[in-house]
Amino acid sequence: AFEALFTIDEETGMTGAMGLKGGLLKGDFLLNLDTEEDDEIGIGCAGGIDVSATGSYPQTKPSENSTAFRIQVKGLKGGHSGMDIHKGLGNANKIMNRLLHKAQTEVSLLVSSIDGGGLRNAIPRESSAVVVVPASATDTLKDFVAKYEAVVKSELSSIEPSLSIGLEAAALPEYVMDSAHQKQLLQAVYGAHNGVYAMSASIAGLVETSNNVARVAVSHGKVEILCLTRSSVESAKHDLVNALRSVFELAGYNVQTSGDYPGWTPNVDSEILKVLKTTYEQLFREKPRVEACHAGLECGILGQNYPEMDMISFGPTIRGAHSPDERASISSVQKFWKFVTTILEETPQK
Repeated sequence: AFEALFTIDEETGMTGAMGLKGGLLKGDFLLNLDTEEDDEIGIGCAGGIDVSATGSYPQTKPSENSTAFRIQVKGLKGGHSGMDIHKGLGNANKIMNRLLHKAQTEVSLLVSSIDGGGLRNAIPRESSAVVVVPASATDTLKDFVAKYEAVVKSELSSIEPSLSIGLEAAALPEYVMDSAHQKQLLQAVYGAHNGVYAMSASIAGLVETSNNVARVAVSHGKVEILCLTRSSVESAKHDLVNALRSVFELAGYNVQTSGDYPGWTPNVDSEILKVLKTTYEQLFREKPRVEACHAGLECGILGQNYPEMDMISFGPTIRGAHSPDERASISSVQKFWKFVTTILEETPQK
């Protein structure tokens, strides 16, 4: 007999898996259909936790002798904040913050609003900021942005060929950030770790711990900075959370964590792993790659209530996950379906 488990909100918090109580499922084996390479068999994954920093700031009116601009960072590839975090992709929030941090002293720039990134599990592709400078500094700002764009494009030329940083005139906003609080904000985002924090000491090439500065939103006196921290080691995950908390609290922000879920510890002696490896080799005349990943899978969560269940993860080839370029290979889906049906025929009964 087979059971089919369909969970909700896997991409936005894994609330379905978290809500599944023990004792409902009777199966001995779990085939988790959630891996992005059709020649890969997953045996472990990272856990994750959401880190949210929020705060407020006093607003001031810009001088009448000021000029406003909208700065836009765009053209980045984006991607999955777990599977792609090791690739060195550009993070729009960090690129924008670096620009603003330098410009606040170079041209007396004041921030009115920032709107960067989106979902926590996506590496941010775009960021937009409305800023104000003295009218006399207009040309200086234009030169500064052009030079900064050239520097960042040079740094990321091999991975982000479509990156652009644009500057256009904007209507003078009614309010801007207080300069002291602006400095605290930009220093906090600058200091917040983004990207790989540690590589696994036991599995070659596997990212152990990372953070994605996913969202930076500033407007109308409110600040919101959203991160997703991942690790296959629980203690390391909370170590990085504490590092982020320290930076954000030094800036005066309130820091909260939520959506904490555990990783999935690899079991190289798994019975179902043996079935999948043998079946794959018989069907496709090659050996599969058996790996743990840095993405978040539901296996770790389900394993809390079903500790004796033997779990494995596999799926068709997917490209550009968590970006507008996301797509699945049709031929890979055909291969995957053949694999699934054969596994169901070959799976042993306990």
